[in-house]
Amino acid sequence: MKASYKKHLLNFKQASGTSRGVLKTKETYFLILNFKEKQGVGECGIFRGLSVDDRPDYEEKLQWVCKNIYLGLEDLLLELIEFPSIQFGLEMAFKSLESRTPFELFPSKFTQSEDSIAINGLIWMGSEMFMKQQIQDKIEAGFNCIKMKIGAIDFQTEVNLLKSIRNEFTSKDMELRVDANGAFSPSEALEKLKILSNLEIHSIEQPIKQGQVEVMAKLCEEAPLPIALDEELIGAFSVTQKEKLLQTIKPQYIILKPSLVGGFKGSDTWIEIAEKNQIGWWATSALESNVGLNAIAQYTYTKQSKLPQGLGTGGLFTNNFDCPLQVKNGTLQYNNKTTWKFNL
Repeated sequence: MKASYKKHLLNFKQASGTSRGVLKTKETYFLILNFKEKQGVGECGIFRGLSVDDRPDYEEKLQWVCKNIYLGLEDLLLELIEFPSIQFGLEMAFKSLESRTPFELFPSKFTQSEDSIAINGLIWMGSEMFMKQQIQDKIEAGFNCIKMKIGAIDFQTEVNLLKSIRNEFTSKDMELRVDANGAFSPSEALEKLKILSNLEIHSIEQPIKQGQVEVMAKLCEEAPLPIALDEELIGAFSVTQKEKLLQTIKPQYIILKPSLVGGFKGSDTWIEIAEKNQIGWWATSALESNVGLNAIAQYTYTKQSKLPQGLGTGGLFTNNFDCPLQVKNGTLQYNNKTTWKFNL
């Protein structure tokens, strides 16, 4: 078996704002395995400034993987414990190599175009007018779950935008999620959550910065609306660490980004611990290309979660790869009559 990798820079169609800053490009790496006549493709979707493996030796580690690919998947994964995005890319590449076709990793009713995945419509931060337009576009596109990123503009303006949706749609007709990306300070968080709860918000992701475990635990206990942990999961490598984190904080939900939590196996572990502790979960992309998004979507479908997932990011980039994934009527669908165009 031979292995190689290639860097790819994804370009956003429109600069996308979060409370951590504005995104214009997204760096990613593709791991290519060749064995006899077959090829396997995996995406190592590092997220600069967020991934625990955003380290100076990242490419050096990819080179090491390619040189030592003969060790096999299990041994390599153990060596890559501190590089969750490479773990995910490696799992994906091996799964791709073993599959009937390189991009049908988990055959199911989803990949046979017989079923779809409910997803949320994502509203990026920006000017009030820009956010209003996005909301209108998502409603017209048939979404009944909208997730709005908050924390970068005036809070009252964000509340007014949410009110405008709630004035038109009840919580039965439209599920509203918000994602603060850690933007609230501990001193103001509870008061802001009380204001948001009046709008029948489904949940808020990561209201305060990760790493403040005791503060987050108190917030989860006292908040009048459900809290979902996102960034908080990053860097918890062992089962013991993961169990302690969830049992201490006791969130209502966790959000799984396989590129940030160690791929399929890492996600499986989090799901098992969450369900054991009566904690809900959903999966979301970490802005991978369609290669990574495809893998996450197919994996997530097999878990049969009833909640809308965060998998509608395939249309964000100008230089993504043509693939069967398509967003339609608030769902992610797989049109298996469409062929992949993976060209690097």
